[in-house]
Amino acid sequence: MSEAVDTLDKKDKGGVGTFVRETREELNKTTFPSSNDVKNTTIIVIINVIFFAIYLFLIDKGWTYVLEGLTWLVNKIAGI
Repeated sequence: MSEAVDTLDKKDKGGVGTFVRETREELNKTTFPSSNDVKNTTIIVIINVIFFAIYLFLIDKGWTYVLEGLTWLVNKIAGI
């Protein structure tokens, strides 16, 4: 039987003390990234944000140019 099912079957009502002990046990199982990993990931995120900001800016300017050209063409055809 798995651990999750075992803990449900026990129906232990240990209270706050049991909760704190089990929480500490779970926190001891976790690992945290090193400072170097956090710095590298942050740099990657900043570079990606800048890249996509420039990309979306250029796409927006391109569509604006195309739509203004179409508007000018329709106005010329309609004689406005």
